[in-house]
Amino acid sequence: MHYFLGLEVSRLPKGIVLSQHKFTQELLQDAAISTLTPVATPLPLNCKLTSTEDSSLDDPTHYRGLIGKLNFLSHTRPDLSFAVQHLSQFMQTTHTHHLHALIHLLRYLKGTAGQGILLKASDQLTLTAFSDFDWASCPSTRRSITGHAILFGSSLISWKSKKQHTVSKSSNEVEYRAMSHATSEITWLVRLLAELGVHSLKPVTLFCDNQSAMHIARNPVFHKRTKHI
Repeated sequence: MHYFLGLEVSRLPKGIVLSQHKFTQELLQDAAISTLTPVATPLPLNCKLTSTEDSSLDDPTHYRGLIGKLNFLSHTRPDLSFAVQHLSQFMQTTHTHHLHALIHLLRYLKGTAGQGILLKASDQLTLTAFSDFDWASCPSTRRSITGHAILFGSSLISWKSKKQHTVSKSSNEVEYRAMSHATSEITWLVRLLAELGVHSLKPVTLFCDNQSAMHIARNPVFHKRTKHI
């Protein structure tokens, strides 16, 4: 297999590379940014978008179409996940500064069009997960952004960046919820891989950097800190 549903498959001695170079070129061509120079980051530094600034776009259809294509492109580009989910929040009320941030992302894409994801050949069939958060990062709702990344052997096979559904009262609570979301994904992957003939994956190591959240995970009855969760 070399090309399937927009995914380009290349075989190397180290493993298999999945990319969407052709799709990326077509996306950039549709966006008509050929005269703009590439940038080094998906979004500007300290970018905090809201829905209450600048004038609204007269026709946000083009913005929505590009976001939909970028969502598909993030299947092989984990580095786009946060930026795409951030821009996707303004599909209904799109303003000028949202479009400027989208153009910045496309300029980043222009400089990294050939990147993809490497599935390394390895005989170490283990699952390893990482979770983290950005507490109260949304300036409008004060909800937090959580994310996780899961590796099979040394290959990244699952990742997510998503705004939480509730407002968390502490960084401990945010991290605990992030660990819960990662654990749900791990549970599904263990069952899926078992159906594919890969067994003995448990226990799965989940990394996080918040000691209080780890204590809550070990003992859910953590008095007043967790009774509202």
